[in-house]
Amino acid sequence: MNKEEQDLRKKSPIQIRNKKASFEYFFVDTYTAGIVLTGTEIKSIRAGKASLVDAYCYIDKGEMWVNGMNISPYFYGSYANHEARRNRKLLLTKREIHKLEEASKAVGFTIVPILLFIDNHGRAKVDIALARGKKEYDKRQTLKEKEDRREMDRAMKYY
Repeated sequence: MNKEEQDLRKKSPIQIRNKKASFEYFFVDTYTAGIVLTGTEIKSIRAGKASLVDAYCYIDKGEMWVNGMNISPYFYGSYANHEARRNRKLLLTKREIHKLEEASKAVGFTIVPILLFIDNHGRAKVDIALARGKKEYDKRQTLKEKEDRREMDRAMKYY
């Protein structure tokens, strides 16, 4: 991910993060994917009504899918409103999908969505990561580092 892509993510008005994923996994490699949505789904995302908690990605017949992502039904939607937790197709190149498929076959690796955002063209994008599960002691270490950082920030505030 280059500097320009990071700036786009920071400027995006909608940034829906999967905070649970960073606690549960080590991120090995990250990719940005487009996502196939219906009209009411993109309107709900722009309203900030989406969640990535408990979402994961899988590959089926050479296509990448995200399962468990919750996009709430659009408030002003009519009979054409969407289902909240349907499987949604992700748009990646064949080379990226093949690379992720080979890597995720290894024991302990999975693919998780970590960030849902709107790019500067108004399209929804998903950052996905090839992730390796953390052990219990790794999670305790993460909590300790987070608490230490918070304590240092608190101490620096008073100087």
